Amino acid sequence: MTTPARSGADTAPDAEAGRPAAAGKRTAPGARHPGTTPREQTVPEAAPTGAAPRGLREFYENPAVPVASGDARSLRQARMLAAALGPAAVRPAVVLDVGCGDGTAAATAAPLLAGHRVIGVDWSQDALRRARTRLTDVVRGELSDGRLPFRSGAADAVLFSEVVEHLVDPDSALDELRRVLRPGGHLMLSTPNLAAWYNRALLLAGVQPVFSEVSLRAIHGRPGREVVGHLRLYTARALREFVAASGFEVVRLAGAPFHGVPRPLRPLDRLACAAPSLASILLLHARKT
Repeated sequence: MTTPARSGADTAPDAEAGRPAAAGKRTAPGARHPGTTPREQTVPEAAPTGAAPRGLREFYENPAVPVASGDARSLRQARMLAAALGPAAVRPAVVLDVGCGDGTAAATAAPLLAGHRVIGVDWSQDALRRARTRLTDVVRGELSDGRLPFRSGAADAVLFSEVVEHLVDPDSALDELRRVLRPGGHLMLSTPNLAAWYNRALLLAGVQPVFSEVSLRAIHGRPGREVVGHLRLYTARALREFVAASGFEVVRLAGAPFHGVPRPLRPLDRLACAAPSLASILLLHARKT
C-alpha cells in the first residue's frame, strides 16, 4: 500500500500550466497521483482541500502508517507493464506512479522499466520527501477536488498500486486517470482481493476478512495488527466490471502473493496466484479505449 504524497514546488514534465498539483495517491482520503508532460514546469504546492474529513487526512499523513505492499507484487506488476510498453529504445514511455508513497514500489520496478520515465505522484508531503531518495521525478497531486497537474493524454501508462481501496470516490479517480492517459495507454492497477482463499475460510468461520477494516484506530474482529485505512475492497469479478465501466478495456487479470501471510502458508499463497480470483492481490492490466 502506498501513502499520499505531499510536496512543495516540484518539477513535472508536461504538467498543465497554471494548474496546482492536487494531493497524493490516496485521493481525498488517500490517493496518489500521476502526471507529466514534455516540457518541465514548476508545480506549486496545493492548499489542503476540504474533500477529506480532517481525521482521515491526518491518518494518511502519519508516517507510521505502512506504505509498502511487498516486492513480489511490485515485480509482477512491473513485468506486466514492461511487456505492454516494450523496449524503451523503440519508444520511451512516460509512466505515472499515482499514489507512489515512499517510492519503494517504483524503485523495485525501475530495473524492468529502464529507459522509461517514471514519475511519482502523491499528496503526502512526508511520502514525497522519502520518495525523492528513490525517484528522480516526484510531483504533488491529488485525484479528488480537481484535476491532476498534467495535460490530457500526457501519460503512456499509469501505475495505480494499492490505492483504489483507500478512496471515497473511486469512480472519479478512474475518470481522471483515463484523462491523463493517451489513447491506448495502459492502466496497471493492483488491490487486495476480498475473496482471497483465506478470506473465504474466515467468512465461513464468522471472522472479519483480512484487508477489511472497521476502524482507523485499531483492528477488530480479524487477524492482523496494522491499520492502513482500507475503505473499499474488490473481488476479481467486481474489479473487472468496475474498470470496464470506467471506459477501459481489461487486457489481463493476474494474482500476486501477500507479504503478510504467515510463513508456513506462503507456498499455498503463491500457488493460489494461478487462479486470480483466489489470490491475495489482484493485478489488473487495462487499456484506455
